[in-house]
Amino acid sequence: MTTRDWLLADSPTSRMQANLGRTYRVTLALMRNPLAVVGAIIVLTLIVTAILAPWIAPYSATGQNLSNRLLPPSWDHWMGTDELGRDIFSRVLYGSQITLTIVLLVAVIAAPLGLVIGAVAGYFGGWVDRLLMGITDIFLSMPKLILALAFVAALGPGINNAIIAIAITTWPAYARIARAETLTFRSSEFIAAVQLQGGSAFRIVLRHILPLCTSSMIIRVTLDMAGIILTAAGLGFLGLGAQPPLPEWGAMISRGRNFILDQWWVATMPGFAIIIVSLGFCFLGDGLRDVLDPKQGENK
Repeated sequence: MTTRDWLLADSPTSRMQANLGRTYRVTLALMRNPLAVVGAIIVLTLIVTAILAPWIAPYSATGQNLSNRLLPPSWDHWMGTDELGRDIFSRVLYGSQITLTIVLLVAVIAAPLGLVIGAVAGYFGGWVDRLLMGITDIFLSMPKLILALAFVAALGPGINNAIIAIAITTWPAYARIARAETLTFRSSEFIAAVQLQGGSAFRIVLRHILPLCTSSMIIRVTLDMAGIILTAAGLGFLGLGAQPPLPEWGAMISRGRNFILDQWWVATMPGFAIIIVSLGFCFLGDGLRDVLDPKQGENK
């Protein structure tokens, strides 16, 4: 039996074989979607760039050289230089570290929080559901960027506070999805069987309900990455995110808007980075939705 046959076996003999086989099938399905492949390449490039930025960047991200001030794109400076003579290409590369850090931390904070709240609300119902979903609706009723601005204004500017503020505004959507998923199978036979065996509510939610909500959560998190990047860039543009001299893409656009008519590259290059990375996450998320949730993919 070849490795491929082992992975595609209809009757796996172990949990590891089943998990590896599912991952292999998802990968094969994604490879048949050109846009998903493009999105995966963009996201992978972002990750590699963030890790290898100190070795890839030809110049320092913060080093100033006023003699090279506002130079147009050339072989020496592929994306030109800014008002302080800093190489924009190097700053965009280092800025990928900040962007990746923000999206990962927001996902790590917001997705599990929303998943647990939604699953608990859907499983217990009653006043627990009304209370938790009432709080969720309050957050959903306000625009994300405005709510994030309010939290950052209260917490103070800075990348850490920006991450907390974005996470606080992001979790309600995940809670709604988890609750809807939980309501569809909380009365199913396998849940009743676990209850008859004496399984506690904590065990049922943790071991049986949360894993079933994971696929939908992965899809939503991937699709939301573009919005998280734009929100972080918006906070940086307003001076409430990463503070100078950190090369955050939104802050770079903010500083470059003063030169947009004559030195267009100062604001345009980080803007291109935001657009490309956002499109990458959208393409990848759309592909994952088709693979992990075929019914929703058919209804698009």
